[in-house]
Amino acid sequence: MTTETRGQAGDHELVARFRLDAEEFTAVYDRYFQQVYTYAAGRLDVQAGEDIAAETFCLAFRDRDRFDPARGGLRPWLFGIATNLVARHRRKEARHYRALARAGAEPPADSHEGRVVDVVAARGMRPGLASALAALNQGERDVVTLVSLADLTHQEVAEALGISYGTVGSRLSRARKKIHEMMGQQA
Repeated sequence: MTTETRGQAGDHELVARFRLDAEEFTAVYDRYFQQVYTYAAGRLDVQAGEDIAAETFCLAFRDRDRFDPARGGLRPWLFGIATNLVARHRRKEARHYRALARAGAEPPADSHEGRVVDVVAARGMRPGLASALAALNQGERDVVTLVSLADLTHQEVAEALGISYGTVGSRLSRARKKIHEMMGQQA
């Protein structure tokens, strides 16, 4: 049994328990909060990450009766909620990346931009990568960050965003191409 299969089996047990007793939802929080927080903090910042993670679990708790295990696991469902909440910050995020690119300054290593850049490229490419991320459309940026920051599989990204597996692959491919082209122009 793979780790993913064990996780899904454990999720099915959690769902059954919290459907009978709402207090059992704390097990979902205990299992996934750190992962959702890390993703949200990586997309935004530490404070916003805390807020997004907390709101993710509030919304998940509120909508727990609408969770359908046939559509996917708890982890992708939670990341889908978090991604939708991050989307509320989309314009601010894009403006921030454009400002970093204009400034040409290297972002602090412990900032969310620093973590994204470290995952995707070497330190010397940070200003160019920030500009490239800003140039991606929302769907491409969501896929890139879910893969690089949250370490979701393509299937989990598809479940989180409510898109097909093939769409994940094509968005990731387009995003990589755009990033490579922009990085090549700046070399």
